[in-house]
Amino acid sequence: MSSFREVWQQLDWDEVKLSIYSKTTADVERALAKSKRNLEDFKALISPAAEAYLPQMATLSAQLTRQRFGKVVSFYIPLYLSNLCSNACTYCGFSMENRIKRHTLNEDELDAELAAIKAMHFDSLLLVTGEHQTKVGMDYFRQVLPKAKAQFNYLAMEVQPLEQAQYAELKTLGLDAVMVYQETYHPSTYAQHHLRGKKQDFFYRLETADRLGQAGIDKIGLGSLIGLEEWRTDCFYVAAHLDYLQRTYWRSRYSISFPRLRPCEGGVQPKSVMSDKQLVQLICAYRLLNGEVELSLSTRESAYFRDHVLPLGITTLSAASKTQPGGYANDTPELEQFSVHDDRSAQAVRQAVKQAGFEVVWKDWDRAYSSVDMSI
Repeated sequence: MSSFREVWQQLDWDEVKLSIYSKTTADVERALAKSKRNLEDFKALISPAAEAYLPQMATLSAQLTRQRFGKVVSFYIPLYLSNLCSNACTYCGFSMENRIKRHTLNEDELDAELAAIKAMHFDSLLLVTGEHQTKVGMDYFRQVLPKAKAQFNYLAMEVQPLEQAQYAELKTLGLDAVMVYQETYHPSTYAQHHLRGKKQDFFYRLETADRLGQAGIDKIGLGSLIGLEEWRTDCFYVAAHLDYLQRTYWRSRYSISFPRLRPCEGGVQPKSVMSDKQLVQLICAYRLLNGEVELSLSTRESAYFRDHVLPLGITTLSAASKTQPGGYANDTPELEQFSVHDDRSAQAVRQAVKQAGFEVVWKDWDRAYSSVDMSI
């Protein structure tokens, strides 16, 4: 396969959906009994038939997570550099059609944000922007990354999709990871929610992870925006995407996030509502499918939910998040992308994690191995 697009073209949305909803309790029990599961087993584990097996799924998921990751949780924090955007998306507070104040951090404001975040002890930083190729593009990234890398061990980005050569250049400037969410893998639904701008190109976005793998990016983050389409089918496509990428770009690591639609300026109502119980089911299903993938839960979710689901398979948490440029040094909520649900301080989240019996890792320690000569 030259890209995931070819895999995607072999899948039929309606057939996948029917297959998921046709799974029986026997299919679920067969999947749970296996030591290694495939995508058909994943369908069973996310099906309605599996909801009655959630205790067993949770127990197995927790065991697999402890075996691979131990009792540690990695912390990261998003830094919003700009809310400028040249796309019109129905679900996003940064959409160009929303009448909000627009701002991009200048050098002094960036310094203030970095200092405020560093004071909270974070060493893993996610740089986020709206998608604006000219005003917040490569020239801006060339200025920001070296400055951020000088202070933070691990740098991730969640920005507009770029070309392979651009990702390769950013890697030389300190980029370690890229989060790129397809939003939905259903093309007509995708078109309904992306009304203007380069983000309308479904396939360019779909093949972004391939360009990341070809550029040798250390970690690639996947996910769908839960609520835009029928969640079980969309999340199966995420699993199929992960399966393809791990077989094709095996040197990269992978993470999956679970963004559920949150209130924002001009936001739409979810087409498919996922309950907390169903989100737990999905988290456990991903872990039972893949014991190596990192599972990340953001402050979109409540403090209560995050604290209680943590032991079941989550390996990475954001904390103290602000979703607007300048939010750490000068809180201006009218610029935010969406409203966070868990608004606790980083130390409060750290204390909750410790009370659950886990240790917090503030940096990505795997980078220590990047300088090792593997030929020895």
